[in-house]
Amino acid sequence: MQKAQKVTKKRFGVLVMIFISVVINYLDRSNISIAASAIKDELNLDSIYMGFIFSAFSITYALLQVPGGIMVDRIKPKVLYPVILVLWSTATLFQGFVKSFMGFIFTRASIGVFEAPSYPMNNKIVSTWFPEKERASAIAVYTSGQFIGLAFLTPVLVTIQNWLGWRGMFILSGLVGIVWALIWYFFYKAPDEDKTISEEELNLIKDGGGIVDTKSKPRPFKWSELWTALRYKQLWGVYIGQFCLGTLFIFFLTWFPTYLVEFRGLDFVQTGWLASIPFLAAFFGVLLAGFLSDNLVKRGYSAEFARKTPILIGMLLSVSIIGANYTESTSMVVFFLSLAFFGNGLASIAWVFISLMAPKHLLGLVGGVFNLIGGLAAAITPIVIGYLVQGGDFEPALFYIGFIALLGFFSYIFLVGKVERIDSEEV
Repeated sequence: MQKAQKVTKKRFGVLVMIFISVVINYLDRSNISIAASAIKDELNLDSIYMGFIFSAFSITYALLQVPGGIMVDRIKPKVLYPVILVLWSTATLFQGFVKSFMGFIFTRASIGVFEAPSYPMNNKIVSTWFPEKERASAIAVYTSGQFIGLAFLTPVLVTIQNWLGWRGMFILSGLVGIVWALIWYFFYKAPDEDKTISEEELNLIKDGGGIVDTKSKPRPFKWSELWTALRYKQLWGVYIGQFCLGTLFIFFLTWFPTYLVEFRGLDFVQTGWLASIPFLAAFFGVLLAGFLSDNLVKRGYSAEFARKTPILIGMLLSVSIIGANYTESTSMVVFFLSLAFFGNGLASIAWVFISLMAPKHLLGLVGGVFNLIGGLAAAITPIVIGYLVQGGDFEPALFYIGFIALLGFFSYIFLVGKVERIDSEEV
């Protein structure tokens, strides 16, 4: 009598690996915000110069999204992920040796180049390993890594900087990523290549809409595929929404600690702990959105209602950042910022629309365009804020962020239609 195969849940182990990768990804994006005040003092830079340093990452990150997405469609995550991890972690490490404005522009731009394929790849891995009914929850879990990692790592990075200086902080951050790249290479496998996965779990993924066939030969790239990614109104609704989502998010990744220190008069160590509160709020927001969205699907609600509801509520809550302009209380400032970032977290499951709507053979490319538009916000916003706050007043910057969040709300209302996969095999 043949022994029954043990039912596995390998997909959750893969999700943990993506989560850790996202934490490291955002650690290397955001540590510049912790070091910003010290860098400004040591290199004698003003707010406009710092705005360009903040944006250097985002410019190359955005511009390389489409090429990065094309790479994701053609190179296996087992190979591509550790390669880019080593490259962006090395660039992070080199920041510890930079002594000029142009040196920071170069290293930050390099990190943007090498991180570009990461989020389209995260989305493709989840689309490969998870059935559709678990997709929003899985995306919420790995997306939460960017919030929970920053929430707990912000005070840790502040402490490390106090001990080792800002240069030591960059060096240590880079070393962590290099070690994780080796772990990824030796442990990650696609579901149809993993010999330890049970037949039941593989069928659950396949029958539930997971794209498990990773052994087929990649198609050669056609320019008509890019037109496919750009011609659908419903995709543009999600693209614009991502731009609006990214505007608030990049504020917290770049200018937020400076806002607390220079415009609210808090000391640096206190800022490290207060800065973690909005990230915790966003963490709970994205988890709530993911599990609520999947639960609504399982209870029979339409995909439009189940997927859009958390995002629409989140976009509206993000507008509350403007409330910080109308109080002098530190606790109320943190409340309004936390409420806005909680809303940002609710809306951060937007990748589920790419997973469910993009043509199966273009998940990486459509994800690249999606992240390109979102990346433009990250490239533009720090520079815009740098100019808006030049006179010493942060109020116009918060009004700008709130207005953009409202624009995202209307984008999902009027442009994103039925949530279903686009059939474009004819291209």
